[in-house]
Amino acid sequence: QVQLVESGGGLVQAGGSLRLSCAASGRTFSSSRSAMGWFRQAAGKEREFVAAIRWSGGSTYYADSVKGRFTISGDNAKNTVYLHGNSLKPEDTAVYYCAARPPGNSGSYYAAENYRYWGQGTQVTVSS
Repeated sequence: QVQLVESGGGLVQAGGSLRLSCAASGRTFSSSRSAMGWFRQAAGKEREFVAAIRWSGGSTYYADSVKGRFTISGDNAKNTVYLHGNSLKPEDTAVYYCAARPPGNSGSYYAAENYRYWGQGTQVTVSS
């Protein structure tokens, strides 16, 4: 079992920045085919992909809506993944969830169903 704990959410002004952290504990994965990702869900909307990173090699994947503004990074030794966001917009307001995808799943990194473990989420509110 993998436990994920997010931190770093809060209220941010439009144009500001955020830094979210997600610490993984328990049975963690560090093989080349495992990955961690960030998703978000705004009130009344479906959960959507934000970014993902493969542990080995560090390949990253981004949603078009955050490309160029958000950066995902990971510290394998600490089993922690980070999400840095700049130039935040009110439409970035959402609950942000960290997710872990174990090896053996060959599906899209962009799809939530390919992630097995989820954190509780952290609220990010961007004020205009």
